[in-house]
Amino acid sequence: MLRPLFFIVPVVVAGLLIGWFNIPGAWYESLVKPGFNPPNQVFGPVWTALYVLIGLVGWRVFDKTPDQPLRWLWILQMGLNFAWSPAFFGLQNIALALVIILALLATLVAFSLRARSKEPISALLFLPYIAWVAFASLLNVAIWRLN
Repeated sequence: MLRPLFFIVPVVVAGLLIGWFNIPGAWYESLVKPGFNPPNQVFGPVWTALYVLIGLVGWRVFDKTPDQPLRWLWILQMGLNFAWSPAFFGLQNIALALVIILALLATLVAFSLRARSKEPISALLFLPYIAWVAFASLLNVAIWRLN
């Protein structure tokens, strides 16, 4: 029962560290944001919950199936996920962050489609993540267009 923690804990800790080193500051506050932009307090709890799911899915993919392409898709989404905050907040590059988040969304959809037959529980567990990244993509597009 402890094996999932070997995925969940590192994913959550890495996500928190990336967030810690890329805190929205004065630059982000100065941006024009759309009316559907959630309050800043929403992002931390949502991402923490999603990182728990992402870690759980990682464990399932590496423990429950020998499907190598599915594993590579999981690794790719992790890299893209962790690249977004440094691009957006660190480099303050809204366009680069948009490219990254759209690639992340495409990777999540590809992962989920492949996982449906190979690891259906993982495909289901990624649905909230896909929904949030789709929303975050719309938010990124809106911020890019408004600024």
